[in-house]
Amino acid sequence: MAQEDVFKKIVSHCKEYGFVFPSSEVYDGLGAVYDYGQYGVELKNNIRKYWWDSMTLLHENVVGIDSAIFMHPSIWKASGHVDAFNDPLIDNKDSKKRYRADVLVEEYLAKIDEKIEKEVEKAARRYGGAFDEAQFRSTNTRVLEQQSRREAVHARFAKALNESDFEELRQIILDAEIVCPVSGTRNWTEVRQFNLMFATDMGSTSEGAMKIYLRPETAQGIFVNFLNVQKTGRMKIPFGIAQTGKAFRNEIVARQFIFRMREFEQMEMQFFVRPGEEMEWFNKWKAVRLAWHKALGLGDAKYRYHDHDKLAHYANAATDIEFEMPFGFKEVEGIHSRTDFDLSQHEKYSGKKMQYFDPELGQSYTPYVIETSIGLDRMFLSIISGSYTEETLGSGESRVVLKLPPALAPVKLAVLPLVKKDGLPEKAEDIVNMLRFDFRCQYDEKDSIGKRYRRQDAIGTPYCITIDHDTLNDGKVTIRFRDTMEQERASIGKLHEIIAEKVSMKNLLKKIND
Repeated sequence: MAQEDVFKKIVSHCKEYGFVFPSSEVYDGLGAVYDYGQYGVELKNNIRKYWWDSMTLLHENVVGIDSAIFMHPSIWKASGHVDAFNDPLIDNKDSKKRYRADVLVEEYLAKIDEKIEKEVEKAARRYGGAFDEAQFRSTNTRVLEQQSRREAVHARFAKALNESDFEELRQIILDAEIVCPVSGTRNWTEVRQFNLMFATDMGSTSEGAMKIYLRPETAQGIFVNFLNVQKTGRMKIPFGIAQTGKAFRNEIVARQFIFRMREFEQMEMQFFVRPGEEMEWFNKWKAVRLAWHKALGLGDAKYRYHDHDKLAHYANAATDIEFEMPFGFKEVEGIHSRTDFDLSQHEKYSGKKMQYFDPELGQSYTPYVIETSIGLDRMFLSIISGSYTEETLGSGESRVVLKLPPALAPVKLAVLPLVKKDGLPEKAEDIVNMLRFDFRCQYDEKDSIGKRYRRQDAIGTPYCITIDHDTLNDGKVTIRFRDTMEQERASIGKLHEIIAEKVSMKNLLKKIND
């Protein structure tokens, strides 16, 4: 099945089973804005907890805050967002559709990569065990031609981005014969800047209103509270401040479901270090963050690092952690070395000192910062995409199952009486009441047991507990495991122990250091 079709099925599944709904749907929706349904909000909360606990429990020198969405407008002037928070915009004159020019080129490069990989896969099937991939890549004419073309375009692209050369960026699009996906033509406008911040007014009268911005990132709320946290928490460098919260960007092209939205949630941690030690910590946090992703068990091969072609104005190093979505490898988290740019800028604009006195060195300095920034919505999409599975069973029947990491699953277990009589529903309710204080449980008595299993598979419930007539006599139930569909009998008294071991957030956190 084409990956594009898989992605459409995932989007449909999210709506059908209560994970994600189009926002304001009864009014025909609002572009690139989504609401999380009853199962989506539980999964989202669990992802957030996994991130938060991994930061604040596993690192004794990382603490959390919750800063306001509205902040003084001078903060965004100091951070560079007012003047430099722009994307390169380009329009197709025939379709009237608008695109990010850099994304068009990145997608073109990704298509070349796909062609190279197909050549390699085809050769691997042809030669079997005797296939030498390294030799094939270095000698095959078609691969070398594609690689040479990619490197030439990539070199021009990186140079154009770093020099903000929009004329050259447009020329690359023309030379590469990149067409509009809608019109199929190459009738492009000039490339121009587009500021991504939403602006509004704060004040009781229009004359006295102050122009403010919806925050485009949560990081600045951490920087302006740096000294508040350091002093009240008696924090010693190195230390970190973590935060989760909503951010807003007026994206040129908001698309690919919840991957790129105008209202989204970030999970960010700013780690303050001594100047000169930033690259050591940058590399450490790169490894820690990748381990956090891989601990979910979605497949190590689905993750990779991607170094930035163009560094942001505040950074001296930047790497993305990318996940293989149905539409290709895409960024889910960024790790950046932000130098001392932010604290220095806020000191300059506010007139307040933002320095730290280091008792070990006996001197004051402006700390450097390592940032880890992850999009919660993108993380949600990566987990759904990595878990979505269509299976054909031995009976010829098929099923759709979300093989979610059990610790993150919105419902941990479903309790199902085999029939709606003979005291089985009452016994099932007793079991739900016994377990509901520790696990999110769901009781279901409608339809055949097979259909109920399929419903739970579709929302990713790891365990189903079936109560039958034998349960009333021997005190045992049947546990059905989502991924394998295997079943086993267990005593009611053992249920808590069995389920707790499988869905424990603690055990998931321990995997990070394995």
